[in-house]
Amino acid sequence: MNTSPEDRPALAVEGQGAGAYRVLARKYRPKTFADLIGQDALVRTLTNAIASGRLAQGYMLTGVRGVGKTTTARLIARALNCIGPDGKGGPTPNPCGVCQHCVAISEDRHVDVLEMDAASRTGIDDIRELLEGVRYRPVSARVKIYIVDEVHMLSDKAFNALLKTLEEPPDHVKFIFATTEIRKVPVTVLSRCQRFDLRRIDMGHLTMLFRGIADKEGAAVEEGAFTLIARAADGSARDGLSILDQAISQAAGPQGSGGAPKVSEQSVRDMLGLADRAKVFDLFEAVMGGKVKAALDLLADQYAAGASPVVVLQDLLELTHWLTRMKVAPEGAGDPALAETERTRGVTMAKALSLPALTRAWQMLIKGLSETRTAPIPLQAAEMVLVRLAYSADLPTPADAVKQLASGGAVSAGRSAPAPAPSGGGARAMAVATSSAAPAPRVQTEPVADAVALPQPKTFVEVVALFEQKREATIASHLKRNVRLVRFEVGVIEFNPGKTAPTDLAGQVGKNLTTWTGQRWVASVTNAAGEPTLHEQQIEQAKSAPVVKALLDVFPNAEVSLRRADDKDK
Repeated sequence: MNTSPEDRPALAVEGQGAGAYRVLARKYRPKTFADLIGQDALVRTLTNAIASGRLAQGYMLTGVRGVGKTTTARLIARALNCIGPDGKGGPTPNPCGVCQHCVAISEDRHVDVLEMDAASRTGIDDIRELLEGVRYRPVSARVKIYIVDEVHMLSDKAFNALLKTLEEPPDHVKFIFATTEIRKVPVTVLSRCQRFDLRRIDMGHLTMLFRGIADKEGAAVEEGAFTLIARAADGSARDGLSILDQAISQAAGPQGSGGAPKVSEQSVRDMLGLADRAKVFDLFEAVMGGKVKAALDLLADQYAAGASPVVVLQDLLELTHWLTRMKVAPEGAGDPALAETERTRGVTMAKALSLPALTRAWQMLIKGLSETRTAPIPLQAAEMVLVRLAYSADLPTPADAVKQLASGGAVSAGRSAPAPAPSGGGARAMAVATSSAAPAPRVQTEPVADAVALPQPKTFVEVVALFEQKREATIASHLKRNVRLVRFEVGVIEFNPGKTAPTDLAGQVGKNLTTWTGQRWVASVTNAAGEPTLHEQQIEQAKSAPVVKALLDVFPNAEVSLRRADDKDK
């Protein structure tokens, strides 16, 4: 970072007025391309383009909030208009920062660098007003720059009015657009610009940035506090600097009281309403071990300390995701950026838990998080989520239940169930299963095999098979699920259709059978009761299978569904 008189520690300046303070996000805004962190590809491309004179007429900068889109636009404007300290320089990737143009652009008062907020000026009249000035040469600068922020907010007519000028602007004009919603920008505009995707800034770069700024501000910040701020920033430098600014203000005493601000990890945690990382591991371990009381006590302690129930569940989700990654890609455990808690307890926990257990925990936490956000009392909703997770820890997976039944054993479905093997989830790790507190599992089995389709169907089953063979899947499905057969003879079908069956189903059946077989077929509709549908018959036949009967004894509310053996995606 460059240091100048304006970058002196704000807290060390005595006698400054209330309006003199500048927030850290503005005070330490990057002044050169080298100051842009985490955007190496962007910096390299723009630096080479400016040095070689290969300048596009328009640039499209996209990325999440706070990664440097507007800052990059201003840097491009300074680079193209810098004249050097002696007033004789040309375009340079390293603007001097002291010439009249660099100073005026950095202070947002240059007459030839026009910034427009498309979020508040979205109409075609606003664009027309902007384009009227394109024909005139710059007043004092080398290049006239138009910076349009949140360009995706422009109306369709405004975009259309911009197209022609954007494609062939005068040599003295450059357009720079910034947006967080690149998908909303028409492709006709994108095709006329060079696009740069600014990446989220990783935690390592953010931590280095915050550490350097804290040193300049004369604030003592614990390393764990930097990690918490970087995690809360979610890839945004501006968001992180705002949090750091707040943390320093919280730790600082009155002006003139002396002593540097001391920002502790706990103070940042309290400020953000976060749960202690070690306590998150304790809570997750208790839940996955089926220890309901311990889990509820830990949640109550974190709630009393100021942690939001929603944030606690988000932390559990994040931990579940991280443990799953450690399970499938254990080489990530060597990352030096990992905290000591993750390096020790996390790696051990990932080895002990099974992948089905982690997947089940993720699904239940995702559902529970949405419930907690909408619940009138979030704490109670979060407690119910933990109870469901804890009580599902002792249940076997559906696959294990089927194996036990196939081997002649009984399925354990209570708190007295034996603990799974270490590879299946640790001491009492949760297995993927459904208890009485969760929805009953869907037991799937293969349908009864249909008869082979014949050129001249002899049974109603063969009629359905023929429709399937001819790829008339919709009609075949209606015949299976919505038709109760009343009478069948070769050439004659009489049935009672269900409410969802098409009104012309009989006509379609008779017409197609006549065409395919060369014999006249007549299909008619009646109000007689008829037999159960083929689908209902297959369900009943499937329920008579020994394994399915045993499962239904254990899970009486289970639902039996049918699928073909070759339906891999269902």
